[in-house]
Amino acid sequence: MDIRVLGCSGGIGGPDNRTTSLLVDHDILIDCGTGAGVLSFEQLLAIDHVFITHSHLDHIALLPLLVDTVGDFRKQPITVHASEETVRIMRSHIFNWLVWPDFTAIPDRDHPFLRLQPLSVGETIELGQRRITAVPALHAVPAVGYQLTGPQGSLVFSGDTTLCDALVDALNAIPDLRYFIVETAFPDAQHDLALAARHLCPSMLRVLLDRLTGEPEVFITHLKPGSVNEITAELQAGFGRLRPGFLRNDQVFSL
Repeated sequence: MDIRVLGCSGGIGGPDNRTTSLLVDHDILIDCGTGAGVLSFEQLLAIDHVFITHSHLDHIALLPLLVDTVGDFRKQPITVHASEETVRIMRSHIFNWLVWPDFTAIPDRDHPFLRLQPLSVGETIELGQRRITAVPALHAVPAVGYQLTGPQGSLVFSGDTTLCDALVDALNAIPDLRYFIVETAFPDAQHDLALAARHLCPSMLRVLLDRLTGEPEVFITHLKPGSVNEITAELQAGFGRLRPGFLRNDQVFSL
């Protein structure tokens, strides 16, 4: 299983700031932010499954456009996996005929372009040798992260989250955890904002990493573009056993 970073920024501004999307092999997306826009039509056509962490726009921005672009050229619907609450939000506020057509009913409900499939924390979807499991997260809206497991181990992507005991417990229960991709959206100067928005800042990330019992490689994602230098300086100072690196566009993880 190869996981390619299509976008990992917490905002936009220039070609390198693409919001969250990961491509798994050739046929799965984890989130569908603006990073998915780097894929060609042929690559988009190959996407069969999309796993959404939560309903915020930077994580779903290109999902409506993806379905609209390739739906008429596919024999099967794109299946979007998300928590029941996130599915409800997308039905009510995105695919509602007002913001965007309801592609679960186009061309008809028996042959839709889009299928919305709820999943629960702890539930695993098996796609060949690949296993994708929803793990806990704690954000301003209902959210999950995902554990991706292949023949060579596991990677966990936190999605957007603040400190979350259940996430720590889930990470510590994965014996083959090789990689942990975790957000750090704000600098410590905005600690109160991070708490209110249920994101992480460097001091909070330290607390989370100190509670992990394994030794995964840690990569930071979702930095707000205007605060990259400040967050970077804070992340490079004072970490203990697990010293995080920075996720970058087009980085590839193999499992």
